[in-house]
Amino acid sequence: MEQYLGIESEALIRANSVWTAREICQQPRVWREVQSRIDQSRASMEAWLGPKIRIGDLRIILCGAGTSAFIGDTAAAWFRKRFRSSARLQILSLSTTGLAADPAQFLLHDTPTLMISFARSGDSPESIACVELAEQLLTNCRHLVITCNSRGKLATWAQNDKSAHCIVLPEQTNDRSFAMTSSYSAMLVACLTLFTPDADQLERAAGWAERLLEKGNARIEGLAQLDFRRLVVLGSGCLLGTAREAALKCLELTAGRVVAIHESPLGFRHGPKIIVDDGTMIVHLQSSDPHTGLYDRDLLAELQDDTRCAALVELNPSAIAGEPPPHTNGPPMLDDAWLSLVYAVFCQMLAFRKAVALGVAADNPCPSGDVNRVVKGVTIHPFRAGGNSGFGG
Repeated sequence: MEQYLGIESEALIRANSVWTAREICQQPRVWREVQSRIDQSRASMEAWLGPKIRIGDLRIILCGAGTSAFIGDTAAAWFRKRFRSSARLQILSLSTTGLAADPAQFLLHDTPTLMISFARSGDSPESIACVELAEQLLTNCRHLVITCNSRGKLATWAQNDKSAHCIVLPEQTNDRSFAMTSSYSAMLVACLTLFTPDADQLERAAGWAERLLEKGNARIEGLAQLDFRRLVVLGSGCLLGTAREAALKCLELTAGRVVAIHESPLGFRHGPKIIVDDGTMIVHLQSSDPHTGLYDRDLLAELQDDTRCAALVELNPSAIAGEPPPHTNGPPMLDDAWLSLVYAVFCQMLAFRKAVALGVAADNPCPSGDVNRVVKGVTIHPFRAGGNSGFGG
């Protein structure tokens, strides 16, 4: 009998949860396929991208709606760290929901801009609005679209516009479930592979995730059975974006019955820590960066002395699959951006298992339609720049 996450597929079908489970499990295989697809098209991609990256004072804006925005949070933080010697290169992560509502805050009229848009469906109203705003308000903008849906509005536009280039990921990344899982991680892998390729890091992340998916089910099921109604996910640097995504995943899959927040370890002390009680689970995403890790360990020691929470889960390279990784005397086995992929899988598994424990249908946790797989009910209002807009007068 076929199983996903340790549960027979027939049981998952009855529980209306099979797609979510399948899409969580397929990720290591999908990551390798995405990497291969990017590598095969690298020459043509670099021919298009290279001249734009070399433009002086270039702004790179990574954007998306909801979970797709959190891809940008992780990637932008990682790129700023990797490209810190490129003083004239600006890298920003902006949600399309924020950009559409207040474009005058972000779009600089005459500044060369590369807008990277992430989209599972490519049909979110804000995603379409933001590329249109960029075309309206910027004199020198090019677009890179990374999407899971070749038939979406964003892909269709990008494939027919001379200012844009579109990367369409394998069909199976266009998740059929409510919550984004493999679509999120696949788009992140595509972006990392394009700008900071590292086949060794990707393969190690995929291998660790496979071990986690194989051996971590009993442990994660045990955590999900604990009586917690609040979840806190902590991460620093590019792991803050991962923490944000992990918190949303739990909120979505449990239909809001577990209230989840995210924060950085240092920021947690500045007010948010008040959320902790005996019904709170804390998941700490430890950084592999030596300096950042010092702050992680400080807070972890503090939290270990605090017995109020329902559970404190420390995720680190040694604990991720319940066994230590192979010994290494060199640099950290996984840099944070690649490690975030494995952490994301763990948090998806935890959110899924908690949904099962609560009897929530993970594939459709909001059957009322108040929240939808592709957002509905958004009115996009035309933007008219006034005299004080900052767009060149």
